[in-house]
This record gives sequence, C-alpha cells and structure tokens, in this order.
Amino acid sequence: MVTSINLIKWCAAAPLPSRGGAGGGVCNFLFPPLQGRGKANVFAVVIMVVTVIVLLGKAPLFASCTTSDDNTAEQHEQATFIPQAPDYNDATMWVAADGDTDGTGADIFYVVSTWEEDWTTEDGRICHYADVWNPEHRGRMADLEINKVAAYMSPGNRFSAPFYRHTTIEAWMTQNEDTLKSRTRLSMGDVCAAFDHFQAQREKSRPLIIAGFSQGGLAVVELLKHIDDETYSQLAAAYVLGYKVTKADMAQYSHIRPAEGETDTGVTICYNTVKDVKYIIPIISASDVCINPVNWRTDATPATLHDTITVTLSPEHHVLVVSGYSGSEYAAYRGFLNVGDIHSCEPWLYSECLAKNIKVRAREWRKLH
Repeated sequence: MVTSINLIKWCAAAPLPSRGGAGGGVCNFLFPPLQGRGKANVFAVVIMVVTVIVLLGKAPLFASCTTSDDNTAEQHEQATFIPQAPDYNDATMWVAADGDTDGTGADIFYVVSTWEEDWTTEDGRICHYADVWNPEHRGRMADLEINKVAAYMSPGNRFSAPFYRHTTIEAWMTQNEDTLKSRTRLSMGDVCAAFDHFQAQREKSRPLIIAGFSQGGLAVVELLKHIDDETYSQLAAAYVLGYKVTKADMAQYSHIRPAEGETDTGVTICYNTVKDVKYIIPIISASDVCINPVNWRTDATPATLHDTITVTLSPEHHVLVVSGYSGSEYAAYRGFLNVGDIHSCEPWLYSECLAKNIKVRAREWRKLH
C-alpha cells in the first residue's frame, strides 16, 4: 500500500524529467514536469503531494485500493456461501406424480414454501438458501410439504414440483421488501428455469395449473410475470396460497387476473387466513386480492367448512377470517408466524376445496380449447 509519507519520500527521491524528457512514473502522472532538479523544485513537489493528499482525504489513490468499508463488504461477501445451482435435467431435482389415468386432467407445476433457516458451512460461511444437492434439505421440502400436496393435487392430474434454492426464513423475518426482493432473486431464477424446463417437456394441449404456498406463492406471482402470452393461453388457473397479489402486480402484468368465481379460467386464486385482520403480516398477506376457496365468492358471504369452521372474507382487507378453528396444530414460529395469522394452514385447511376446483377449472379450460 502506498501511504502518504511513502509517496512524499518516493516523489522527493525520484529523478525528475528534464525538459522534453520522459519518465517520472507516478509523480509524472500526478504532477506536470518540472524544469531542473533544484531543492526548490523538490520542495514544490512535496508541497503538491501534500496538497493532493489533503484534498483526497481518505479516498483511495488507485483503483486497486479499497476503503475499510469496502474491505468489510468484500469479507462479508466472501463469508457467504451460495449453493450449487440445480440441474433440472436431473430427475433428482423433481418430485413428480402422474395420476392422470385417462388423459383428461391438468399439468400441475407446484412450488414449495420455505423449509430452511440460515445455516453455516463447515468452513464457517453462512448460507441464506436451501441447498438442493443436500439430501436433508430436499427431504424436508419433499416429505413435509410436496408429497403431501401431491397426495391431493395429483389424482387425475400430472404433478411436478422442483427443488430450488429457496431463501431462508430470516429474509422474511426482516419484514423488509427490499431485503426479500434481493434475497429471492436467486430463488426466483431457479423457479423460472425449472418452469421453462417443465413447459418445454409437457403437452401444450393440456390445461396448465401453477400453484405454490408462501415463498412458493411469491414464485407463482413471479411466474405469471415471466410467462409469455402463448403460455398464458394454456393457463387454467394459478393458485397463490398464503401470499399476496397487489394492485401494482395487476396494473403492470396482464397475466395476473383475479378469479371472480368457481369456474373462470386464466385467473389467479389468492387467499390468506387470519383469526382477526389485526394479524395481517404486511410482507406476506397485505393483499389486494382474495377469494374464499370454500364458496368461491369475493364478498363477505360466510362459508362453512368441515361443519364447524366459518370462513368469511373481509372485502376491506382481502383476507379470510376464520372462527371455530384455533389452528393450534401449527405452533407459533419465533413470534413471526402463526401468532394470530394461521399462515401454515393454507395448503391443508382447504385441500379438498382446492383439489375439486383444480378439476373444475381444468374442465372449463378444455371446453374453451
């Protein structure tokens, strides 16, 4: 590193160029050539060096130099581990189930939610993503969610769900939209790559269903932004379970069109469940869209589920408010989830309604195509 004192000594000792001569190195770059080599000229050089250093303050003199803040940022970046990207030509990266025995069902692309917390590699690097090449991470995604969703979505349909580098729960817990957007950029890139692979393989004459829960719901929204018009024409419905759809999303992307009833196609179904509207989590459930998956209404008409649960949509807040159901099977998580919201229930509480509706919308799509 060239310090200010060393630079002064260097320039004072360096041979100065003669009239019309070459040389001078760094000093010649910083200062115009001086005539002669007298003490006055050397003194002038020193004064000029000091002046430049004062003006520059703590700024680096060369592009290769960094400030302490830059070094800290660089060290932080070096201390962060990014897992290897998935290869969607590898069957290991998928959970698939073909339950369409007569060829009349839909092709379902499902995106799993969040199952990892921040973790640290053996060499001490922190990771903010699931590692799809880690069998334990894949196991949690598959066993705790994907396989259970496939159990009710795949009968009569072809079901596919990719493993992807979903961001860890800590990004969500910041409740900061910018942080979440930054962290999920990698995750959404994986999902789009997986979907493009899926779309290239499937029969385009079949209705398309896209569904996802929580972070997977965010992925559904991002996929609706990603797909082209031809792919959108194949969409029977998109299901955003436990995430929000905003006016900004709909204003900017014509492929995001909220469902108005039970049978419309090319639409987005969105809902979030709470015990009271005061439990809305802005980063997850502050939606501008909601439909009741029990009676498929967008007004406040209550619906009865499993004989004892009342599900009522709040048109003002665009969430489902439930009574007669505690959601106690879903433990509160770090004071963030399931603390009055019932976020963890979204794919499960309404599973029978969702399974039936997928068939209804797929059938309606076939009538139109």
